[in-house]
Amino acid sequence: MEKYIIQHHSDKNGYPYETVTNDVNNVRVYTLKNGLKVYLAQNFDAPKIQTYIPVRTGSNNDPEDNTGLAHYLEHMMFKGTSKIGTSNWEKEKELLDEISELFELHKAENNPEKKKEIYKKIDEVSQKASKFAIANEYDKAISSLGATGTNAHTWFDETVYKNNIPSNELEKWLKIEKERFSELVLRLFHTELESVYEEFNRAQDNDARLVQYALMELLFPTHPNGQQTTLGKAEHLKNPSMKAIHKYFDEYYVPNNYAIVLVGDLEFDETIRLVDEYFGKFEYKELPAKIPVNEEPITKINKRTVKSPTIPRIQIAWRTDSYGTQEYLLADVAANILSNKGEAGLLDLNINNAQKALYATAFAMGLNEYGYFSAVIVPKEEQTLDEAKDLVLAEIEKIKKGDFPDWLLPAIMNDFKLQRLKGLETADGLATNLYQTFIRKQTWQEELAEIERYQQITKEEVVQFANEFFKDNYVAVYKEKGENEDLIRVENPGITPVKINRDDKSEFLKEILSMPSKEIEPQFIDYQKEIQISEIEGKKVSFVKNKYNDIAQVHYIFPFGSDHDKELSLATQVLQYLGTDQFTTEELKQEFYKIGISNDFKTSPDQLIISLSGLEENLEKGISLLHHWISNCVPNQEVYDEFVKTILESREAAKKDKTRIMQALQHYAKFGENSRFRDVISKERLEEIRCEEMTGKMKSLFSFPYEIFFYGIDFESFKNYSKPYIKSETSKIPEKKIYPEPETKGKVYFVNYDMVQMEMAKVGRGNPVDTKNFGKINVFNEYFGSGLSSIVFQEIRESKSLAYSAYVSYQANPELMHPDYITTYIGTQPDKLNIAVETMTELMHELPQVPIQFNNSKNAALKQLAAGRITRTNIFFNHIRLKKLGINYDLRKDMYAEIQHLNLSDLTEFYNHKIKPLNFNVAILGKRENLDLNSVEKMGEIKELTVEEVFNF
Repeated sequence: MEKYIIQHHSDKNGYPYETVTNDVNNVRVYTLKNGLKVYLAQNFDAPKIQTYIPVRTGSNNDPEDNTGLAHYLEHMMFKGTSKIGTSNWEKEKELLDEISELFELHKAENNPEKKKEIYKKIDEVSQKASKFAIANEYDKAISSLGATGTNAHTWFDETVYKNNIPSNELEKWLKIEKERFSELVLRLFHTELESVYEEFNRAQDNDARLVQYALMELLFPTHPNGQQTTLGKAEHLKNPSMKAIHKYFDEYYVPNNYAIVLVGDLEFDETIRLVDEYFGKFEYKELPAKIPVNEEPITKINKRTVKSPTIPRIQIAWRTDSYGTQEYLLADVAANILSNKGEAGLLDLNINNAQKALYATAFAMGLNEYGYFSAVIVPKEEQTLDEAKDLVLAEIEKIKKGDFPDWLLPAIMNDFKLQRLKGLETADGLATNLYQTFIRKQTWQEELAEIERYQQITKEEVVQFANEFFKDNYVAVYKEKGENEDLIRVENPGITPVKINRDDKSEFLKEILSMPSKEIEPQFIDYQKEIQISEIEGKKVSFVKNKYNDIAQVHYIFPFGSDHDKELSLATQVLQYLGTDQFTTEELKQEFYKIGISNDFKTSPDQLIISLSGLEENLEKGISLLHHWISNCVPNQEVYDEFVKTILESREAAKKDKTRIMQALQHYAKFGENSRFRDVISKERLEEIRCEEMTGKMKSLFSFPYEIFFYGIDFESFKNYSKPYIKSETSKIPEKKIYPEPETKGKVYFVNYDMVQMEMAKVGRGNPVDTKNFGKINVFNEYFGSGLSSIVFQEIRESKSLAYSAYVSYQANPELMHPDYITTYIGTQPDKLNIAVETMTELMHELPQVPIQFNNSKNAALKQLAAGRITRTNIFFNHIRLKKLGINYDLRKDMYAEIQHLNLSDLTEFYNHKIKPLNFNVAILGKRENLDLNSVEKMGEIKELTVEEVFNF
């Protein structure tokens, strides 16, 4: 750590702080007298500050009889305090205390009928209490600042609260958060409990969680890592204790156990003074004593089988030491030898690229206590799970024998440095790294020096580690296709909708809204000034200067895509498995990885973009390698035929994946059977294609029209070394296929799928896109349809507890002469779907008139636009997106002016003309036996589709 030395300083106000030598981000770490850690760093990309408040506690600290508590507390931290969210605290408190006692009775009661009676009483008293509650007032307060990204998450050892705020609103944010962290008020408790039930149900339908839970239980048979999930056990969710949650808050939400992380447009001395003013008065408290839980070594292979409708896979894992230990570092290096971002790992090359399985990967995960090394493989149809597992174990054996190239380790280290450089260049990336450092109980010095520890690892150490570590002492989860017989269907206890009190404001919110703050003047970008246009051998090339680091990008942008040639994407995919007359495909991937240059091929309906990214000093080599690869790729029919098998098996996998089925179903509801989504290459065509057809497409690619975008530092050098690769344009762009955008006429499409929840989306085709409405659309989404303080969220989740996820979204079309679309979504329990749909229908019948909420949404939209800045590669890509709308300037200028003069009657008129008259098609995914046909038929003519029909394969 010689390069990184902690230095001690004091600012002009006498606040002591630490910095670390050679820290290019100049992070300051303060420790206030009450133990509060404050991490500050500057980033002037925009007049914004990324904020995190990480608390060093999570599900691992849940009481054994109250699992899920930390996560539920996270939810309740958005409900306000005795000042936020109440119109009469004295009266409300009496009722909340009564509800708390009733929950204790409910928890202790074993008679099911008596429990129901107590719950009815809880519901009754909650109704009375809700008359004094102002729902979502924290969210109203925070959104009034123009905050974005408001959220939180809970994990093993952390609960993290997140906001991105305009820099001029820092003091208001501190005032709000100081109040939030000063006390816990469990208002609207039983309605939020229903939302947590819904999240629990969504998790049961999540295939990844199913496997992860089983894996952690095997790895940690006694430690909370494996015995306490973040969402908790169903029986504990059904029997919560408000007193236990208060006790947890009092014990763990203390200043010496959380931190404040601020990265952005800030002034150090004034910021720490304000943080101390608001958070310095909290008192230091000793944390509860924690008894260490030590796991016995795993001495044999432990297996478990789980089942779900998705395709089979197997995941294996070895337990490691915790994050930051030498064993974890070695495990992480071993994982990257197997699987890395350059796709040059042993699994990448010998399994994925060799097409020996559908997919394989490896990774290391470090936790505060212990960690694990894991590998996942998805077998091909003819393979057993054990055969797939043996493929992974064979590659691990190569590490034990040292059977990997000497250059790979230095290349991995270079990639680590490159990824760190990318990660720390943004305010959010740096802030995330800082809060993780706090949670892991590391110093910033240790975090910065970690790369040096990695670099000191030798091949001999990795081989020695692998031989000692990788033994028959792993755990294995076999994920088979079948019915999950362990699903828990949480019943709806029956909740009377609570009063929302949308028009009320607490004295605290009035105070926040009246606090003055220096206005941020919006800055609108001049694309003509920021983008330098030039030519290379007659080829248009655009340049945006990188003002931040030495990473460069080049993008070759072709003005045609899958609408012009349905097989173009297939050709770019096949290329990934082909070598050249000079390199095998494995050698090509290794060459790219050696120089730290990544490549990417993205095909959209109207565009193909080929991109290279990495250190600018190596970009010339990367360009040379890319053009050699494309110009000299060698067809291999055997490789192509194997890839076709992979495609067909992947299609079968998609038909078993809930998320992808819902996506396909929504496309069907939106565009019908003649959609772009269903226009896939047939099995017959795939099997008859000769590989030469695919390589021919790639070899001729640079004879078509295209333009170049370079993001870097030295534009002149780039133009010089790019010259040799410019060819004359000899090929014409193929004719574009036009897909219909039919009217939505009230049809209902249903797909049967075994799941706990039901998902429903309604989609309506609107009028052709009009950029003059973009401001109204922005405010409509903020006010009505999405976000924690929107009317839809308040009514469906806060008032009636009908869904964990519900929104209405107006989506403007990105291209002129095409229609906008309005989408509504609800994911909920089957027994709540009908009333959720009815509630959404009522909300959509007339735009609710809530002037206070409208003004808040309008001001939030203005503040977000004022603080927004377009930087880096977004300067160019935003510009080309706007060109599709016939705009050659910063459209945000028009939006800002439009919103400034917008009133609620304008928005209502927009709603009445553009949204209210629309007919909607409906997409429903769920278990057939849970569908109430009588209710669904009210929405339109029902057509049940098979997964084959929605995908068209």
